[in-house]
Amino acid sequence: MRQLGFQVDTKLAKLLAENYRSSEKALKELVDNAWDADAELVEITLPESLSTDPIIIEDDGSGMTEEELKREYLFIASNRRVRRGEFTNKKHRKVKGKKGIGKFAGLMAANSMKLETWARGVRCEITLKIEDFDTVEDIEKLPIALKTDKSKKKPKGTRITLTNLNQSLSFPNPDKLRQLLLQEYGREDDFKIKVNGKHLDVDDIQGTYTEHHSKLKNVSDVSLRFTISNQKGKLRQPGISIRVGGKVIGKPDFFGLVNADDFPTSLLNKIYGEVEADGLHAHVTADDGALIENSKLYKELVNHVQPIIRAKVKEEYGREMNLAQARLKKKINDRISQLPEYKRIFADKAIKAVLSKYYGEPESRVEPMVNVLLDALERSDYRAVLDYINSAKHSDIAIIAEVLAKFGLAELAIVGEQAKGRIEFLNRFEELCINSETTEKMVHDSLEKSLWVLGAQYSVFSSNTTLKKQVEEYLGKKYSGTRAKKRPDLLLNVNYNAEYLLIEFKIPSHTLTHHDYQQATRYRNDFSKFTEKKIIDFLRHLGVRI
Repeated sequence: MRQLGFQVDTKLAKLLAENYRSSEKALKELVDNAWDADAELVEITLPESLSTDPIIIEDDGSGMTEEELKREYLFIASNRRVRRGEFTNKKHRKVKGKKGIGKFAGLMAANSMKLETWARGVRCEITLKIEDFDTVEDIEKLPIALKTDKSKKKPKGTRITLTNLNQSLSFPNPDKLRQLLLQEYGREDDFKIKVNGKHLDVDDIQGTYTEHHSKLKNVSDVSLRFTISNQKGKLRQPGISIRVGGKVIGKPDFFGLVNADDFPTSLLNKIYGEVEADGLHAHVTADDGALIENSKLYKELVNHVQPIIRAKVKEEYGREMNLAQARLKKKINDRISQLPEYKRIFADKAIKAVLSKYYGEPESRVEPMVNVLLDALERSDYRAVLDYINSAKHSDIAIIAEVLAKFGLAELAIVGEQAKGRIEFLNRFEELCINSETTEKMVHDSLEKSLWVLGAQYSVFSSNTTLKKQVEEYLGKKYSGTRAKKRPDLLLNVNYNAEYLLIEFKIPSHTLTHHDYQQATRYRNDFSKFTEKKIIDFLRHLGVRI
């Protein structure tokens, strides 16, 4: 029996190099290697387009000895995490390299890659060329020349030089590379990166960059620098870092915007920056891990920073937000127009809040939320629901709306809130009615928009000012006669028996008399001419003074 074995074709190197979607992402892989080597500084030099200059990536990391170069670097697909653990030795960083193929990343952008590495006073050098891989069939038989010499100029580190750049690809773009690296390493205090001599900074994010320097009453000097990204997708580490005494304290902050009902959640992921506030040094926890939660100085900083961020977000995305709102409102305008005028105000306010909060979400998700609000308004007086939604501070309105719509529990939730609101209304309304200073108009105004007090059987109503118009438009007749300007305070129409109810208000101190009976009778006789339906006997209603 003969033994067989695998052979690895030299095309493997090319295939691994082609694994990267862009030259910038391939170069980032080389920066990841510097991170794993506990480097503190990486300097990247990119050439001008169409030039013959090389790409150079140099770091001050631990470097490699000759033995490490042979046994680890040239060991394809060797998992560093398995060999050395999940964290680096010196800085205890989470290791990024895990597949052992990042060494070929440079060959995606160039046809030649020279690696120089310094460790323990010795420099080692190897060069990999695409053309050399075509000289042998098995990559294990590829000859690689190793040069070593003693060096005192550079104690440790690694330099990769990429030459004969791939002309079929666009040259690496410095701005694009900075944006890519900033999202990965921009929050690291002990890992700095330069691209063409410029340190990665907040202004490398594509979008609207802002600097704001001010002096607060208690916090003293505050320097705010941030960018509102206009890139597609969200940033990996959004938010504003708080730096005190040169150190970043805690995680990136959004300065109260996370819980703001009128701020789009999706746009939180577009904010990137930092604020220096050394005046907060006495309000930092002992481990520098966070600010004291109830710090008054922090609240002062929040009140200063939040409006600035809001203004810049509106500047960058305001027009798009307005267009998104306009598109959806155009769809629902017919429904809004059918609501009574006083309900339109609440509807408009609530809809704007939802559209603002969930800007950027698909219309297919936002529209059901708006429809839940309109359903509530169309069915009854649901101002209590709107107040609840607008005042919700610790709950996700989107989730509430979706759950209610999905399980058909909208009515149940609304009834619960409505019951609380109606009990409060009745208590206040009773106080109003027994007050000797209350006028008929006060009661009229309060009651005409809360007709549920008189029972759910009455679906449509008219007040004194609209009764004439309703008679003329719906019955096609004119409300005329010697007393055409005198009409009852309210007309409720119609109940389950197809009957109307006329209401005339009297102040609490007024004692009902025969004159009141005659007044109500005249109103009934006036209106009876315009409808064939019966008007309910009003005496029993007049007997209860409202």
